[in-house]
Amino acid sequence: MGENAGNWCLIESDPGVFTELIKEFGVEGVQVEELWSLDQEAFKHLEPIHGLIFLFRWVQDDEVSGTIVEDDRLQKIFFAKQVINNACASQAILSILLNCQHEDLKLGQTLTDFKEFCQSFDAHTKGLTLSNASQIRTVHNSFARQTLFELDNSNVNKDEDVYHFIGYIPIDGRLYELDGLKDGPVDHGAVEPGKNWLEVVQPIIEKRMNKYTEGEIHFNLMALVSDRQLVYQKKIDRLTASDAMDSDDRDIQIARLRSLIDDEVAKRKIYKIENIRRKHNYLPFIMELLKMLGDQGQLTPLYEKAKQRAAERENSKGKA
Repeated sequence: MGENAGNWCLIESDPGVFTELIKEFGVEGVQVEELWSLDQEAFKHLEPIHGLIFLFRWVQDDEVSGTIVEDDRLQKIFFAKQVINNACASQAILSILLNCQHEDLKLGQTLTDFKEFCQSFDAHTKGLTLSNASQIRTVHNSFARQTLFELDNSNVNKDEDVYHFIGYIPIDGRLYELDGLKDGPVDHGAVEPGKNWLEVVQPIIEKRMNKYTEGEIHFNLMALVSDRQLVYQKKIDRLTASDAMDSDDRDIQIARLRSLIDDEVAKRKIYKIENIRRKHNYLPFIMELLKMLGDQGQLTPLYEKAKQRAAERENSKGKA
């Protein structure tokens, strides 16, 4: 394994991070959206949905539902074992991207070359290849949050919660769970002809969620969907070319779709700003500010005031 193969950082479970992540991989035609509900209505306005990324609190005795694929389907399904820490976020999204066959998805040169190079490898060797893929690792690590101080992790509490990303995707009429900690893809059964695959995955994810105590939030769900701007523009093109609708109604529909495109453009701008802030190192600014406050004699009074407010908040909690 390469010298820096294990140096993968933790990244946030955030649609803005994942959307820019796959863009930096060179992928076009898709984006990532966060889901707040498993209701079919929540899925409907995002279709087509190509795969789901599920973040959950991992436990050692996590029961396995479905069956591990061990037959010749492994020659077609791209599955890599997770052999290094912190890479499961990128591994989950890559598992979906490298198995998705939708016409909207343009994989790009980097991932196409990676897939072609290791397609015939076994799952463990694929995982090693991913850990040594410097282009992919560099993009992944570019989304690391800047830390103010280096922490000593030697005394990390082993009982702390550990979170893990997995993917769900339909392939050739069957639903698969792609989890790099498993021995292979997990087959969750057939998706009947004419049935939406999301109806099959819904109870499986709900079962995982129901393991947690009411009020606990130990999971996050995101969807890989077609680029919404592309989807809306295709609808505009179809409306423009159609004579089946009254012209006034058509103009109203086109105006609505253009407004949705504008919303998507604005959202991408927000993603860009948020990711710049995530990556920025604020330590020099903070140190200079503290120095300036100290020189002006304001630092100690501000500290004492903040300390007093914290004590008051604690007291008010105790009375509640």
